[in-house]
Amino acid sequence: MTMESSEIGPDMNREKGDAPLAVAGGRAKASLRSIQWAQALILAALFFAPAMVCLRLVLVDDLDIWWHLRTGEWIWQHGAVPWTDGFSSFGAGKFWAAYSWLFELIVYALFQHLGLIGLMVYSVSMAVLIAMAVYRLIGRLQADFSFAVLLTALICIALGHFYTPRPWLFTILFFALELDILMQARRSGKIRKLLWLPLLFALWANLHIQFIDGLAVLGIAVAESIAARWLSGVETRLRASWLGGIFLACILAPLANPYGWRIYLVAKDLATQSGVLNSVSEMAAMGFRSFDDWLVVLFALAAVATLAWARRMAFFEMLLLAFAVYVSFKSQRDTWVLILAAGAILARGLKGDKENQPRLTAGFAPLVVMIAGVAVSVASWGLQVNNAHLQKKMAENLPVRAVEVMKEKGWSGPLYNDYNWGGYLIWALRMPVSIDGRAALHGDQQIYRAMATCGGQPEWSSDPDLKKAGLVIMPLKAPLTQLLRMDTEFELGYEDKLAAVFVRRKAATPGVADSGYALTGNRGQLAGIALY
Repeated sequence: MTMESSEIGPDMNREKGDAPLAVAGGRAKASLRSIQWAQALILAALFFAPAMVCLRLVLVDDLDIWWHLRTGEWIWQHGAVPWTDGFSSFGAGKFWAAYSWLFELIVYALFQHLGLIGLMVYSVSMAVLIAMAVYRLIGRLQADFSFAVLLTALICIALGHFYTPRPWLFTILFFALELDILMQARRSGKIRKLLWLPLLFALWANLHIQFIDGLAVLGIAVAESIAARWLSGVETRLRASWLGGIFLACILAPLANPYGWRIYLVAKDLATQSGVLNSVSEMAAMGFRSFDDWLVVLFALAAVATLAWARRMAFFEMLLLAFAVYVSFKSQRDTWVLILAAGAILARGLKGDKENQPRLTAGFAPLVVMIAGVAVSVASWGLQVNNAHLQKKMAENLPVRAVEVMKEKGWSGPLYNDYNWGGYLIWALRMPVSIDGRAALHGDQQIYRAMATCGGQPEWSSDPDLKKAGLVIMPLKAPLTQLLRMDTEFELGYEDKLAAVFVRRKAATPGVADSGYALTGNRGQLAGIALY
């Protein structure tokens, strides 16, 4: 009995000792699993929020998406990009590069298969991808999960007014990805990740012209690596020779587009066209009439304070912030640069709770995406987001019925139109417009002239485009509309609560074409093909 007791005793004692450990281990696993589920739900909500903003916006009244759609249609039909403009009477025969041609093909394909819902799908998808990229950028710089989520949410809120069907969504996404790659490479010194940048820029240059902003930031990183050789306070682990090679590759990568080196000429023209900053509302400086504008300023001030508090030579961050402040305060359509740059600076500079780290494994990623996707589907159903609803919303903001009447009546041009409606008329009316939102094509003087005429400024009647017009469509409340009511050369053909259409009483000026113009295809192979 004694021997049996001695043999059994230790086993019993070990079981008694292991039991609390097993229970504690089980509780730890259960606690970890609860934390993981909670963080998964939080991230799903974080990624769903921008999608909800898109669902509540009236995206179909965007002023520029329509000429993008028409360009995508033309490229699809002809198998080449246009080299001259065929959508306006002013630009007929002039060089014009569809620098967002790949974006235009994407949205046109979505529109062809899904109708107006396709535009919503594009904006929602891009908003979610941007939120994911921003969280990745912030989360890898900030160890505190709660702080990373909060900062990402603030960034997404500040970016809310950019969630429209425009190519700039690709630029915002790629800029966040580039910042993430640069921030990590500067800390680790690993050059391997930087090899993705030339591929990124090659794709970026075919989607949106603001790949130039990305090159500027990469140039700042190169300047930092050079300065680190001469200034002891500058810290970076990237060698100037290697980074310079990557920079050169990224400069050459955009040449892989249908227009080759001319893409840089287009970028130069857009960057130096200062007149539109004063005449086009979305390109003007912030007016500080909305919460979004003040949030941008808050981001800037917080980033400045963070760099000052660090008390170190943050060379890259300082130049990055200076660049972001310059472009963002110059034009409100570029405030995303400051938002993302300041967000990265805050994420790296502010100290959070290192114990509150993200606990999610890679296996939770599909779950997060699935939960966010289900939430988007339910919200779409609840908000009745469908083609009929979007068509109704579009008719409330764009001259849909006026265009239908113009087609029914068979009224011919030349057309004179409002600047803001030009893009929609390119798509819906299939008639060369007098002006539209392609500011680089029309130039400052043409834009000033059109806006002065529509505003009823002195000498409005001497506008050469109006003098040769056979058809005019204007907003009902535009000063030019009231002047044309009293003009003996025009008669009111149609009006509703939104638009007025005037038809010239006598024939259009002889020799002035009122049909469509031809676009020239790649290397001139499509010259002479009529658009309309």
